[in-house]
Parts: sequence; structure tokens; C-alpha cells
Amino acid sequence: MKKIIRRKTYNTDTAEKIGSYAQGQFGDPAGYEESLYKTKTAGYFLYGIGGEQSKYPIETITPITDDEAEEWIQSYCK
Repeated sequence: MKKIIRRKTYNTDTAEKIGSYAQGQFGDPAGYEESLYKTKTAGYFLYGIGGEQSKYPIETITPITDDEAEEWIQSYCK
């Protein structure tokens, strides 16, 4: 997925994937998958996709700060 946010490009095909976290099982309407990516120029972003009742009912890219990325890593990349 590629998205431009505030004149910065975020692209899951070209960014470095740091890790992923899945909640629920495949097909679960409340389940989702969230992945952390790092770009060469724009910093970090989360890519999320999930079921219709999840926090990612549509495919989403969300830029996050370095501190937020570090918290995500500490929480999900153990």
C-alpha cells in the first residue's frame, strides 16, 4: 500500500518492515494485523488491516513518532 500524508510518501513495498502483530484469527470480524515499517526519509508508520469490527476496518497507514515506534517494538517484538 502506498499513501501520501502531509507531503510524505509511505509505501509498504519500499519501507523496511520491523515487525508485525496479529489480534484474533483469520476471518474474525474483530481481528486485525498491524505492522511497523521504517522509511528512509519519512520515519516510522503503522500499516493496519482487519475485519469489519476491528480497529482497522479499512486498510490504513498511520505515521508515528520515533518514541511511539519504540513503544510498539517493546510491546510486540519480544
